Amino acid sequence: MAPLKFTGRFKGWIARDVSGGILLFTAAVVALIWANSPWRDSYASLLAIEVGPSALHLNLSLSQWAADGLLAIFFFVVGMELKHEFVAGSLRNPRRAGVPVAAAVGGMVVPALFYLAIVAPTAPDATHGWAIPAATDIAFALAVLAVFGRGLPIALRVFLMTLAVVDDLLGIIVIATVYTESIDFGMLAAGLGCVVVFGFLVRQRIFFWWLLLPIALVAWAFVHASGVHATVAGVLLGFTVPAVALHGEILPRTITGSRVLTPWSSGIALPLFAFAAAGVTVVGGDDLVQPVSIGIVVALVVGKVAGVLGTTWVVTRATPLRLPDAIGVRDLVPIGLLCGIGFTVALLIAELSFTGGAAESHTSAAKVGILFGSLLAAVLGGALLRWDAKHPRHADMNRDGIVDRNTELIE
Repeated sequence: MAPLKFTGRFKGWIARDVSGGILLFTAAVVALIWANSPWRDSYASLLAIEVGPSALHLNLSLSQWAADGLLAIFFFVVGMELKHEFVAGSLRNPRRAGVPVAAAVGGMVVPALFYLAIVAPTAPDATHGWAIPAATDIAFALAVLAVFGRGLPIALRVFLMTLAVVDDLLGIIVIATVYTESIDFGMLAAGLGCVVVFGFLVRQRIFFWWLLLPIALVAWAFVHASGVHATVAGVLLGFTVPAVALHGEILPRTITGSRVLTPWSSGIALPLFAFAAAGVTVVGGDDLVQPVSIGIVVALVVGKVAGVLGTTWVVTRATPLRLPDAIGVRDLVPIGLLCGIGFTVALLIAELSFTGGAAESHTSAAKVGILFGSLLAAVLGGALLRWDAKHPRHADMNRDGIVDRNTELIE
């Protein structure tokens, strides 16, 4: 009974917003320390170890397995969350979702413009990394909000979650299109066929994980072989999970599936990816402060806030859409900063952006920019959340002429 009790407690702990952020942060710190210690060569050697069947073109390094394999688990969970939000959640109602969706688009486009404005004149070979500051790390952002946002409306968490989910969806689309050099349509069709089979089986009254798992693995392998980044397979598989309760079930399978896989995603997959991706050697790194790293920091800290605030201002004045109940303009500054925590997906895009030739020299600088920019955004966002929580709130924070009814607070 003791192991079962421990497992239950771990699942409960890892389901909290703060816990996932702690594990991610710890893994990144361990990687940074190791990569800058006298034993840094062993860190690089470890990640370069190749495992997997070469006959299936899956003899990948541990670093590649972390980016292509482990992140597929995370994106499968993201796919289920997206499906649920579109069918039964905050994205179902266009009026409620309109402002955060628009803010997500602005929070992606404006940072990219900031990055290009800084990088294009001095390092034109690095412009391919324009999407690096566009992504938001859901786990880190929600962790900071949970720690420093106590006493603020819980509607703020829903707003941030909606914004970050749409941000992730846009990031996935960018990865699938911009960062795919060539496509083997035969392999892609085979992968999509497996996704269809998975979707059919996962909707049946009785389904078995031991049957779904190999089909998901085959779908992932085919998509990986097609040239499309393998994490896209995770999203597509997640989208096939039903978001409404079927066969007399109490909860939809998107929720039950997310609850089952979140400990694996937040507790294992994401920390291991962070460990593999965040280990940047800064000792003796004279070329780490360059337009790429500066552009990323400015885009994450300034561009995200400008994009979220600016787009919200335009949308709420040019259209009938308004901010959700109990959320005011002053809340959007810390929310914009939390969206500047671009850790996980940003690191992935950085690795995809600079491959081959001289462009690879920008990878380390990009990762330094991501780590520093994300940390700065988290610190500033946390400080402003505390400031926001200490000041009295108006009865009509979103200025829609109706007294706010949602008074539930983050605890």
